Amino acid sequence: MADMVGFLGVAYLWVKAFHIIFVIFWMAGMFMLPRYFAYHSECEVGSDEDTKWIDREKRLIRIIINPAMTIAWVLGLMLIFNIGWDAGLWLHIKFLLVIILSGFHGMLSRYRKEFARGERKREGKFYRKINEIPALFIIAIVLLVVPKAL
Repeated sequence: MADMVGFLGVAYLWVKAFHIIFVIFWMAGMFMLPRYFAYHSECEVGSDEDTKWIDREKRLIRIIINPAMTIAWVLGLMLIFNIGWDAGLWLHIKFLLVIILSGFHGMLSRYRKEFARGERKREGKFYRKINEIPALFIIAIVLLVVPKAL
């Protein structure tokens, strides 16, 4: 099988499978966090509810999103090194989209810290809109990776 070349050999498909699994975990968190922010923005600073949202957001980022992103990146880089950077334009575009998506992740982390400090710079409507961004990236990435047409 052509996919089983490179330094990963027969482990290639296992690495690929776990890469997909951790991307799913990462994206699940990326879909949840802006929704959390939308609800959090509607509660009073310093209230009991505010404290609970701060804790939920911190746990979501630290227990699910950050580890999942890190593992997805490590496994993804293993796959890139295995198939080679010259695998096609699709890989370069996917890599760029993942970098941008990682930047979005960083932006959400910054918003979480703002909420934790009691800052409310945006309304819930803003967070409901940006909640769709990960979906757009995932659609583009999957359409690049599966057909590898570019």
